[in-house]
Amino acid sequence: MRMTAFRKCNLRGPCVVLLLLSFSILLVSCGGMDPRNVEVELEESAVEQKITSYSQALSDLGLMTEVYGTGVVRIQSEDISDQTGTSASTGGEIQRNITEIMKSTLNSIGGNVIFIEYNPSYIQNQMVTGYSSFDNKLIPDVVITGGITEFDRGLETRGEGTDASAEYEWKGAGSDLPSSKVGFDYSDGSKAGKARITLDFNMKDFQTLAGISKMNTVNSIEVHKAVREKELGITIFGPTFGMKGKIKKVQGRHEAVRLLVQASMIQMVGKYLIMPYWRLLGDDNEPDSIVTGILERRYYTMSETDRLVNIQEWLFLHGYDVDLTGIFDAKTMAALQQFRPGFSSKSIDPKIFIDVYMTIPLSNATLGRRNILANAYAQTQPAPVASSVPAPPVQQQAAAPAQQAAPPQQQSVEQQVAQQPPPQPEAPPQKATVQKRVKKSKSIGRMLTDDEW
Repeated sequence: MRMTAFRKCNLRGPCVVLLLLSFSILLVSCGGMDPRNVEVELEESAVEQKITSYSQALSDLGLMTEVYGTGVVRIQSEDISDQTGTSASTGGEIQRNITEIMKSTLNSIGGNVIFIEYNPSYIQNQMVTGYSSFDNKLIPDVVITGGITEFDRGLETRGEGTDASAEYEWKGAGSDLPSSKVGFDYSDGSKAGKARITLDFNMKDFQTLAGISKMNTVNSIEVHKAVREKELGITIFGPTFGMKGKIKKVQGRHEAVRLLVQASMIQMVGKYLIMPYWRLLGDDNEPDSIVTGILERRYYTMSETDRLVNIQEWLFLHGYDVDLTGIFDAKTMAALQQFRPGFSSKSIDPKIFIDVYMTIPLSNATLGRRNILANAYAQTQPAPVASSVPAPPVQQQAAAPAQQAAPPQQQSVEQQVAQQPPPQPEAPPQKATVQKRVKKSKSIGRMLTDDEW
């Protein structure tokens, strides 16, 4: 009789309310369920070095300048800032000034690239205090100007979603229940948008303040943001239980600007020194037509002897046992046949001339062989001799766009060694191949001496 009475009471409304109230009090009595004890934990992280996808490429660019023997180039940068005005209107969504990023980028290259800061107020203050003067100050060769020229927000916004629901009425449910329906609801929605940031850079001659032809970069990067939201609800005889989640992700605009600066400086320095800089940016990057075009024009201005000397120098850097004689000997033929199987010509065509130059290995071992060449040039030619072959029109236009009284001359190896002694390799390569007979090659790089400016 008591069990039957309990069952009858369990179906009545007051008993259901009493049961729910008792369950709520039980939950609140647990410390973790008390809303007054709500807490949130913050994730802690240690200080870490800022490394981007171009950090290693910048360091390798410095090594490339030494391996290719470009000579020292002194670069100064003007203030680089936001030219669009959106840094203020968007509350700092992009940087107002990115000069410090330029400084750290250029200074991280190393090798034959020397960064010179543009800070006239600092120099003036030091002179007033008597701490310093212009003595022993390095004079820049080139100056880089530029800024953030585009920031297009909301270029594209897309949204999509999924909604599903089902409901069933249970006719056998008791009359004491709030409802006789059961069901569920599910929704999944997302929204994404993108923006584009563009940076322009130009290079000009420090002495003439004239822009150097074709020495500019215009690079863009797209940044994205997205929002996604999910919701799941279950209804059982009136009450509804559910879960809901939402996440929003935004790609860092400031980091994107840093990547643009780093990629642009690799491109700018690589073009100016006529090096295959695209090798540092990934296998999917195509050769720069400006660099290959200058090399091809340089090829047609050289004599056959000069072409052979350059090829022999580059083959030596590749690791082949050749002598720099300017003569198409058996060693040169054997090296070219190893480099390009099936090669049988007795002359250097433009394609192999460019291919050998573009594929010089970038390693400390190659740098050691470059040092051997520099030492051999210094021993066999103690006094710098001006080249009798004028530089090609494109090279003159790029290195000194203003009209000059005398044609520019390439910097000699002796001057390069005097300016910056090459580092000693861990294991010096063999020396017999270049000490037997050495003929100085015509430099490909467009670096000029102070007297030539």
